[in-house]
Amino acid sequence: MPSTTPVSSPASASSAAAPVKALGIAAMAVTVVLWASAFVGIRAIGPHFSPGSLTLGRLAIAAVVLAAVALPKILKTRLMPRGREWWPILAYGVMWFGGYNVALNAAEHVLDAGTSALLINVNPILVAIMAGIFLKEGFPRWLLIGSTIAFAGVALIALGSGAPGQPGESTTTDMAGVLLCLLAAVLAAVSVIIQKPVLRKFPAAQATWFGILVGALCCLPFAGQLVSEVQAAPPAATAGLVYLGIFPTAIAFTTWAYALSLVDAGKLAATTYLVPGTTVLISWLLLGEIPTAWGLVGGLVCLVGVSLTRRRTRTRRAGSRSAARGVSGQNQAFPADNRD
Repeated sequence: MPSTTPVSSPASASSAAAPVKALGIAAMAVTVVLWASAFVGIRAIGPHFSPGSLTLGRLAIAAVVLAAVALPKILKTRLMPRGREWWPILAYGVMWFGGYNVALNAAEHVLDAGTSALLINVNPILVAIMAGIFLKEGFPRWLLIGSTIAFAGVALIALGSGAPGQPGESTTTDMAGVLLCLLAAVLAAVSVIIQKPVLRKFPAAQATWFGILVGALCCLPFAGQLVSEVQAAPPAATAGLVYLGIFPTAIAFTTWAYALSLVDAGKLAATTYLVPGTTVLISWLLLGEIPTAWGLVGGLVCLVGVSLTRRRTRTRRAGSRSAARGVSGQNQAFPADNRD
């Protein structure tokens, strides 16, 4: 007898998934804009705050803001990490919220906001590579080609960053900024891979809040420095620190985590390719900063490279089509049984 179990049609399934997809796109759009503004904000208030104290200030403000969202849910559901569940949270809390921010803040003391954003844009490639190694996704041909081109773009950015200024010392400090940005990109990429499984159990706000608390604890040695620098900083710089804590940290990292809970890590990381261009635009409007010609060319090459990593190999498509034709032919030669 034919089965009477109702089967959802593709149309109903796609319509049900549409709101979720729209929320994921909206969350990632918020993340891109706010993360882009963070590069500009860090550059603007950098002269008044050292890298460690700026990181601690951001995380402390973000922890207070997110506590209002995360704590009530934790008290209601009593959903807290236990035992080994803390290990990945500790890992991305130390690397992403702590190490990444300190490295980026230090880099922007010598690099402009647009160049820093372009260098951090290596992050999606690193996510794809680590997904191939640790998630067994393999290494498609276009991934290797695009990665090579993108790293060539990074080399051009590094060449342009050391061009202006005094010879010798300027090149050394700018190259240090480039290396710090690449370190930040590595820390962020590893953290994305680690954070993905955590979001299968914990909501985005809670997973973000836990990581922020860990990062803030790591930066507590900078507390005395933060207090003295806040006292000496002008009100505008302090307001900028509050902005960085609320918007690019508390809100943007939560919307990122929410989108990551809905989308594959590699696909989501590709959307951060929009951050450098947005950063350059905001930096030009607010700070009057424009990357050097080499930096712009390198950024374009980098974007071309990372876009190529998203291409699929045509041979696989052709193979799947031929396989489908073969199955169709078998079905015609051997009629299917009428099975329940």
